[in-house]
Amino acid sequence: MVYLALLLLVLAAIFLPQVWVQHVLARYNRDPEPNFPGTGGELARHLLKRFGLDDVKVESTETGDHYDPASRCVRLTRDKFDGCTLTAITVAAHECGHALQHAGSEPMFMLRSRLAASAVWASRLGSFLIFAAPMLALVSRAPSPALVSALGGFLIMGFGVVVQLVTLPVELDASFRKALPLLEAGYLEPDQVPAARRILRAAAWTYVAASLASLLNFWRWLAILRR
Repeated sequence: MVYLALLLLVLAAIFLPQVWVQHVLARYNRDPEPNFPGTGGELARHLLKRFGLDDVKVESTETGDHYDPASRCVRLTRDKFDGCTLTAITVAAHECGHALQHAGSEPMFMLRSRLAASAVWASRLGSFLIFAAPMLALVSRAPSPALVSALGGFLIMGFGVVVQLVTLPVELDASFRKALPLLEAGYLEPDQVPAARRILRAAAWTYVAASLASLLNFWRWLAILRR
């Protein structure tokens, strides 16, 4: 019963924030704000130009709001790119916060980028080790297949946990040390600031939930391995 209660608590911590996040983002993404002179895409372009980042592009995307450090591009979904809502403006400022982190070569952002780039290769190597563990043990008299499989599992799942844990402070910095101070300094009315803070807090919870999900998957894999 204790195990079941703990599992339900973890699942609630993972999935309930996602429901709450979608509610908050949708709530402030309905009606255009009359004091906004431009769209989220136009604000992103303005902020990047303001900080001398003219080489960073701003594009519309269908794959979720993000900053792509490889192509140096802020990408916003169509509703944010073309919208004049509080959600559109706040999310655009947040993604520009990542561009500022990149331009400043901030250590946590650079670490997260390197880890994310390595995650694909780590996953491929991990999959190979799990698949080939019995044969490797037989041919090379290496440690037991379980040990090789454990290494493969860490490369697949444990590496992802590390990436998620490093991502969280990067996202919090982009929201509350980059985007929010910028928005408070003349882009939002005072009565809009609390709602913008709620949007940024909701966005941060998506990464908290993702980190918890990664930890849960890794823990479950370790439990299976110990059997």
